[in-house]
Amino acid sequence: MSAAQRSLQVGVLAVQGDFGAHSRVLRELGASPSEVRTPEQLDELDGLIIPGGESTTITMGMEAAGLDEGVHSHHRAGRPILGTCAGMIVCDDRHLGLIDATARRNAFGRQLQSFEADLEVEGIGPDPLRAVFIRAPWIERHGAGVEVLASWEDHPVVVRDGSVLACAFHPELTDDARIHALFMAVVSETVRERELS
Repeated sequence: MSAAQRSLQVGVLAVQGDFGAHSRVLRELGASPSEVRTPEQLDELDGLIIPGGESTTITMGMEAAGLDEGVHSHHRAGRPILGTCAGMIVCDDRHLGLIDATARRNAFGRQLQSFEADLEVEGIGPDPLRAVFIRAPWIERHGAGVEVLASWEDHPVVVRDGSVLACAFHPELTDDARIHALFMAVVSETVRERELS
């Protein structure tokens, strides 16, 4: 069955964070979401979301469950990944190494410095996106092959490196599903390419 005939299978890493909210958005966009807690659950996925939370806790939980190698295999197969907030940190070159970029933890400040901002994000249309930053990182270094899709105060907060999309905020906490829709478009594109190869 082709991608046009079935729902995309998108997993949400369920080690920590608001994975339920991501699943709700995915369902609204027509995907078939699943909560991922074991490496075996990654096998049939078209895409994966690594949600926010606490990056050290997520990394330790992934290692304990054997999910780190499973996520690497998912990535090597060219299947897309979206990392949000702490998920951006987990994807960086100091952790899983899925993007050629370094994220700075709590870059905008701690919990009390959480804020919302309107961002112009390349690839989602001209209207600004309301972004919720909670103990958010930013990208402090990135390679030449990394696309910066949005910045706040000159700091990259949405980037893409091949099949990996990463954002510094929580797109699941608003009614604007355009970050998830952009990710779904990347997933659809890679599924089509796989079917044609």
